[in-house]
Amino acid sequence: MSERYERELRVRHYECDAYGHVNHATYLRYMQETAFDASAAVGYDLPAYEALGRTWLVHGTEINFLRPLTYGQTVVVRTWVEDFRRATSRRRYELRDRAAGELVAEAHTDWIFLDTATLRPAAIPPEMIAAFAPAGLPKASPRDPFPEQPPPPPGMYQMRRRVRWSDLDAVGHVNNAVYLTYLEDCSLEQCRALGWPAGRMLAEGFGIVGRRYRIRYLAPALLDEELQVRTWLSGVARATAVRHYLIERAADQTPLVIAEALWVWVDLQTGRPVRIPAQMRLDFAAAVSTK
Repeated sequence: MSERYERELRVRHYECDAYGHVNHATYLRYMQETAFDASAAVGYDLPAYEALGRTWLVHGTEINFLRPLTYGQTVVVRTWVEDFRRATSRRRYELRDRAAGELVAEAHTDWIFLDTATLRPAAIPPEMIAAFAPAGLPKASPRDPFPEQPPPPPGMYQMRRRVRWSDLDAVGHVNNAVYLTYLEDCSLEQCRALGWPAGRMLAEGFGIVGRRYRIRYLAPALLDEELQVRTWLSGVARATAVRHYLIERAADQTPLVIAEALWVWVDLQTGRPVRIPAQMRLDFAAAVSTK
């Protein structure tokens, strides 16, 4: 295992959503920022990568949300490199509430090492591996295939989204955390279209929260491109459902992102899971894949 790196971040008010919790996409930003700092700590800051003509991009993310973070709390983000392959690396993260010491989220990201001129995978130099893991690393961990998506049902929902300047990162691509915002916006739009806007759920005393996201990034989205975001459900249980997503470039249907989320219906007062309302089940029936 490589050396563990930690940094602390204070939750700012604008990072919280309408529930008063840190927005899911912000966790990915915390993780990315900490990964950059961890890299700089062993001699590979952004200028060093620029000099090499290389960069790291996120290829996949899995994150499990265990407890909410709220304004004013301090989160401790701990990260370490789990393994290296020829041109990829898996980095793990733990996020804890500093005051209570409780684990609030755990995650990993799969990074791919790229030539910045060609944006093709490049071999990770041995000296870089040695800098991150001077004592060596165990054999690369196996990679589970991304879960196969069930076929979209007749009630699959889709929306269009044009890439804005504010969505881009320094590489000129849509930032990985921004895609999570696209996914959640699409979910909320489907709820609204089926008669369950956020205001109605709030009035009825429940909310829907993501407990786990798995995201695979397949190709970049660029400024002004129009994207098509699709979503549907499967595995509906008493208080949970799995939500599936596909983001494509609208012009040629090139897949850019596939994702799935575990959704949990919760009581807004207690935070405990509650039964999905019967009427909501009926209203969403055509949006649920049965295969």
